[in-house]
Amino acid sequence: MKILIHSGASDQSIENQLGMADYSYYFVKNMFRPVLAGLGEVIDIADPHREVDAIYAQACRTGEFCLFLSFTPPHKTATGLRCPTLCVFAWEYGTLPSEAWNDEPKNDWRHVLGQHGYAVTHSQFAAQTVREALRADFPVLSLPAPLWDAMEELRHLPPQQPKLHRVTLNLPGTVIDSQRLDLAQLTEAALPAFVAELLPRHTSHEARPVDVSGVVYTAIFNPNDGRKNWYDLLSAFCWAFRDTEDATLLLKLSYRDAGLSLTMVLAELRKLAPFRCRVLLIHGFLSAATYQELVRVSHYTVNSSHGEGQCLPLMEFMSAGKPAIAPDHTAMADYLGPENAFVVRSSREWTHWPHDPRALKKTFRYRIDWQSLLDAYQQSYALAHQDWSRYQRMSKAAMTRLQQHCSQQVIHARLATFIAQRHASHAVFTQDTRTRAWNWRRYLLGWRRWL
Repeated sequence: MKILIHSGASDQSIENQLGMADYSYYFVKNMFRPVLAGLGEVIDIADPHREVDAIYAQACRTGEFCLFLSFTPPHKTATGLRCPTLCVFAWEYGTLPSEAWNDEPKNDWRHVLGQHGYAVTHSQFAAQTVREALRADFPVLSLPAPLWDAMEELRHLPPQQPKLHRVTLNLPGTVIDSQRLDLAQLTEAALPAFVAELLPRHTSHEARPVDVSGVVYTAIFNPNDGRKNWYDLLSAFCWAFRDTEDATLLLKLSYRDAGLSLTMVLAELRKLAPFRCRVLLIHGFLSAATYQELVRVSHYTVNSSHGEGQCLPLMEFMSAGKPAIAPDHTAMADYLGPENAFVVRSSREWTHWPHDPRALKKTFRYRIDWQSLLDAYQQSYALAHQDWSRYQRMSKAAMTRLQQHCSQQVIHARLATFIAQRHASHAVFTQDTRTRAWNWRRYLLGWRRWL
């Protein structure tokens, strides 16, 4: 079997697309690659309209099944191909785009998915949203990125109790430590100049040592993405630990523009001063080893978003045994619970589809209960200091649940079954088409003889 895969970003372009729309599809595609390699020959596609059907035609001549997996949102997925096409996409809103604006039919996702005939998304929430938009029996598979196995090494390194926790991180790029800033003097007017002066001194790839201690919370997000709702995450932390010196929040900022990222977060941070807790802002490319070190030194991973298609960082940290502080809505409902997380309350509110320029309120997202988030910080801190055995149980529960959710073994079995069903349905369709063509040919030959 030939499996063709495509995403909007490539190995050459991904560094310049970090934080841009749909950039994470590139990483999801690569996470699926080992599983797909166990099912057939994997071929990367740069231009679907130019390459896919040519490979498909060759496969048909040799009797080999060929399937195209496009890791793109539906409105950016190719249609009209002869090759069976499977759109693999993330979705975190309560309704599917069901209108065609700007004279583009593909903006109505029902149009695209209906042509393909099936789809893969990353959560039960999204799969149910697809069924509600198309039909109850539409074949859509909920399949998260198979990332659990990549965190194997970290699962053998249990976290240290806060009173023993003293670690030095070697971090490249820009690192800003709230404890080394006079936030009271950092006025809004002076902020752009401060960041502009700071960046040239911290743009090299040379790593700088940063000491970390106490209870460590980590969040990874793009500050230019309003869906991430990081304002609540930051403000609740600073209010929860205004008088607590050994609480540290590590914020890894994933947007490519360092100046904008740091200015946005510092503008909020200065409003929250004074506080005794510590906030570390990190901007720069982290190698796999450095990223794993960031996971290792953390006690908790934090999320306060309005919705998630799957949330790769949260899944990675929990796969490594880090309990979460997060709401259990959208994709996170598939793997979060009181046994492995401090669940933050949330409620629905109306919003618009993110790529709809009309900004009409046609769907919903989730509003975070800020007090619930603050309580979760304080409860998690008390747990880490006072009930380490329960912390360890939560850590183990996180690893176990994520193994069931996104291990390669689980994803391979489910995807293999789904593709086999698509193969069978395609074979039946192809055979029916050939039979109808042969019967029509026989009819025409008989008609000619009668004449």
